[in-house]
Amino acid sequence: MSEESQTESASFKSSLGLVDATMLVAGSMIGSGIFIVSADITRNTGSVGWLMFVWLLTGFMTLTAALSYGELSAMFPKAGGQYVYLKEAYNPLISFLYGWSFFTVIQTATIAAVAVAFAKFTAYLIPAFSEDLVAVDLGFLQISPAQLLSIVVIVLLTYINTKGVNGGKAIQTTFTLAKLLSLLGLIVFGLLFMKPEVWEVNWAPESIWSLQRLNVDGSIEKYTTIAAFGAIAASMVGSIFSSDAWNNVTFIAGEIKNPQRNIGLSLALGTIIVTVIYLLTNVMFTGVLSLQEIAASDKARVGVTASQVIFGGAGTIIIAVMIMVSTFGCNNGLIMSGARVYYSMAKDGLFFKKVGELNKNSVPEFGLWIQCIIASLWALSGKYGNLLDMISFVVVVFYMLTIVGIFILRKTRPDAPRPYKAFGYPFLPIIYILMGLSFCILLIIYKPEYTWPGLIIVLLGIPVYYMIGRNNSNV
Repeated sequence: MSEESQTESASFKSSLGLVDATMLVAGSMIGSGIFIVSADITRNTGSVGWLMFVWLLTGFMTLTAALSYGELSAMFPKAGGQYVYLKEAYNPLISFLYGWSFFTVIQTATIAAVAVAFAKFTAYLIPAFSEDLVAVDLGFLQISPAQLLSIVVIVLLTYINTKGVNGGKAIQTTFTLAKLLSLLGLIVFGLLFMKPEVWEVNWAPESIWSLQRLNVDGSIEKYTTIAAFGAIAASMVGSIFSSDAWNNVTFIAGEIKNPQRNIGLSLALGTIIVTVIYLLTNVMFTGVLSLQEIAASDKARVGVTASQVIFGGAGTIIIAVMIMVSTFGCNNGLIMSGARVYYSMAKDGLFFKKVGELNKNSVPEFGLWIQCIIASLWALSGKYGNLLDMISFVVVVFYMLTIVGIFILRKTRPDAPRPYKAFGYPFLPIIYILMGLSFCILLIIYKPEYTWPGLIIVLLGIPVYYMIGRNNSNV
């Protein structure tokens, strides 16, 4: 065992069991997306069959990737997860570009977006937190109460997580169980009070697979055969973002009991649970709302529209509380796990040295606070929303590179211990790579605005890497 591994195992406390790890996977995945993005998917696809297909395809991709990551997590059960896998399979530059993108946008902007979603839905209960009000006017920047509340949430969860992994674990397990049960409750009530006439129209055999553009005003635009593929890829931007962060459990491997077994198992269990719930939620949507109502939901808030139909006037409050619980728990998982990536980068000499130190509670406190600052700046900027759509491309690229890394490591380290091997290897990993390539190529062709900003962010990391490397003998 290397000196670094000995230090890590002696410093991090193995406090998380299988249930905790599974709750982290599921809790980090479920934020506010499931209540919102089906509106955009419905506008892009125009039919129930293709709406469900997009969610099913995303779920299959997520589960396939998660099962593949199980092999890597068993080989390298260390803090840092995907960052470590990329370094071991490729080189420090590739892993740094992932860590750079992760710190500048992927994790920090996601934390900001989830926190602002919490604040926006808080405004349903307390209108003073509305995003439409101005709390601070700096002339060049107007800050809403929703943005201020989002920063308070980020700071609060960061502070809790600096006090040790047990506090974050308790929040994660409690809030994830609460949102899973509340989502199941919403699904059950929705199916009990579904409208047969709406269901029959939505699921009519003659229209179920009609791939077309459904505009908010109810008009329909037919696609050419080639453009239809672009519409599916554009639809998947939202569903992939809503299903992302499943890999966050790999970042805290140093704090999981029996990581060789429990990380891979939690990845499988967590992604299966969320995929099933996402599919059932969309089935429920199509039982209470027409496709036009889904597509034209106010501010794309399909969950609110559906809840109002199911519960009447109380529906808005019910869904607001559900989303507040969901986003609070989601952000706790994102904040807890993100700092472990920066910790690993610092250990490699590729980030501030202090980020690679643990506090008396055995957590990377400095990394948590730096992440807090960047996420809060994103929340203030209000520019994270479009950027998050644009980084789905980058996220999938790094997922593909990581899964290709399994093939590389099988060849370069054939005798390395593999307590768990990728399920369905080589077929399922190859299928994921092909699907990921198709998604990325279609976005490059049909939605370039979703690709170039993310690529620019990644490429900006190259000169940063070499600037750091001039004074770092480890690079």
